[in-house]
Amino acid sequence: MKVNFYKPNHPVLEKYIEGYYFIAKDDSNATLNYITFPDNYFIISACENVLFFRNQNKVEISASDEENIFIDFVSRCNSPVEIRYKQPINEITVYFKPLGIYHFFSSAESRFLEQEIISSDCKEVMKTILTKQDRKNQIDMLEKYWLSKYQEKELTTVQSIVNDLYSDLKIEEIAEKHSISRQYVNKLCTKFLGKSASEFRKIQRFRNSVSLNKSVKNLTELSYENLFYDQSHFIKNFKNLTKIQPHKFFENVNTEDKNLWLFI
Repeated sequence: MKVNFYKPNHPVLEKYIEGYYFIAKDDSNATLNYITFPDNYFIISACENVLFFRNQNKVEISASDEENIFIDFVSRCNSPVEIRYKQPINEITVYFKPLGIYHFFSSAESRFLEQEIISSDCKEVMKTILTKQDRKNQIDMLEKYWLSKYQEKELTTVQSIVNDLYSDLKIEEIAEKHSISRQYVNKLCTKFLGKSASEFRKIQRFRNSVSLNKSVKNLTELSYENLFYDQSHFIKNFKNLTKIQPHKFFENVNTEDKNLWLFI
């Protein structure tokens, strides 16, 4: 199986979609096993002719004798997930940036998105794309589909709150800035992001630390760069999200890859 990750070509899609990858069968007949780590994306996957099994933080995908397209939607990933492909398959996965997915579906809350996605034309379109052999053709069809669904939504307030979560403002200060309570900040985050403000920020700081790892000298510097009190606070939060020590993580995960996976 071969995995190829792409960034959107169209500027509208680039604004709201982090990227997408194709998994395709190849001559090697090799399978794929990895652990993926917490992120703040909303993720839609379409798998061709599969049996899909999820049990807590483990996912097992195997080939099916029956033709089908399985659509999987993930709106909250706050702990490591082990993914095992028992046989080679074909798959498309799309990563939407925080709030990005709302510009392509009518749902106004994260809890309603899955049902809308499953009942939409997404399955049929992905089925058609997966039958194509030419990758450029697949990409053109995929981007054309998302552009056909695009409708700009008015999300100014919640987008401003999300932007503030990337800053060093405390959540209480973010609430004060927007003249709302901390509880209402969390209500908005849960409604649109599928998680509380503190959980979103915790995951974002983890992701930032991964991106910055190559440019800092040690874990102490990495801790302060990501606004942790000290190195022990950073290690505790890092281990809580990844279940492994930072030094082991950075030894075994290629942080320059588009997908943050630990192959097993």
